[in-house]
Amino acid sequence: MTERSAEAPSRAAPDGAALRTVGLSKRYGRTLALDGLDLLVPRGEAFGFLGPNGAGKTTVVKLLLGLAIPDAGQGCVLGAPLGDRAVRARVGYLPELFRYQPWLTAREVLGLHCALARIEHADRPEAVRNALATVGLADRADDRVGGFSKGMQQRLGLGVALLGPPDLVILDEPTSALDPVGRHDVRRIIHGLRERGVTVFLNSHLLTEVERVCDRVAVVDHGRVVATGRLPELLAGSRVSLRVTGLDAGRLASLERFGRVAAAEDRLTVDGIAPDGVPDLVAEVVRLGGRVHAVEPLQRTLEDRFLELVGPERAE
Repeated sequence: MTERSAEAPSRAAPDGAALRTVGLSKRYGRTLALDGLDLLVPRGEAFGFLGPNGAGKTTVVKLLLGLAIPDAGQGCVLGAPLGDRAVRARVGYLPELFRYQPWLTAREVLGLHCALARIEHADRPEAVRNALATVGLADRADDRVGGFSKGMQQRLGLGVALLGPPDLVILDEPTSALDPVGRHDVRRIIHGLRERGVTVFLNSHLLTEVERVCDRVAVVDHGRVVATGRLPELLAGSRVSLRVTGLDAGRLASLERFGRVAAAEDRLTVDGIAPDGVPDLVAEVVRLGGRVHAVEPLQRTLEDRFLELVGPERAE
């Protein structure tokens, strides 16, 4: 195989998708890990991939990287079938669990992965310098990895994923070991990749981080995508909080037509209400004998939507 330049041109799938799966299924013994999964990740976007434990997320990543073979269905990565070896050279990957040789320095780890990625010899020193600078390890380049904190090793792993440079980066829990400064740096890196047209596939349990950096999100449960779209689409629907007195708790059921109702002390929260339905909600509360002291719009979060889709028990 010929060596590739660190400036290798990117290629998109014919339909503009960086990732696409259709009816993808995978079984491990009696366990159905994926059940006809359909997924579309547009090129050049940051895409969040969410789901509870056991939902099939790890299996999807293995199939996308060619580390496992599907039992049914098909998919493509950067326009090539799953498992294509040439395409794998254009994919950066940060696994959730990884370990580097503790006797190597950060510079040596990156140099080793440049060789594994078959980056041309002349391009390797600059590729290593750029990766170290990007992840904030330039001043620790010649320190042994064995002395790194977990957060520093996470940064180094991200640097390895950025070598190439890749056209697609798959990040599995990239901020799990980082402090707030480190998480901010990862968000900056993801924004920079997106601006350069690199597709980022982000698998994370930190929903607030996904909400901050991703253009689109897919939620998977029981091996199927249960919701996908741009964040404004997924979070559509309003939440409103009312401070109410004098309302008989037995009459709350009649408010369910406006959305999901929760009551605590003198607070009444309605989730999923249409924006133009708030005046009618207030009028109904008054008609039922309640007195409305305040109306406060609430911002719906990705966590709220996630819990609606998979349920609190599955989310844990």
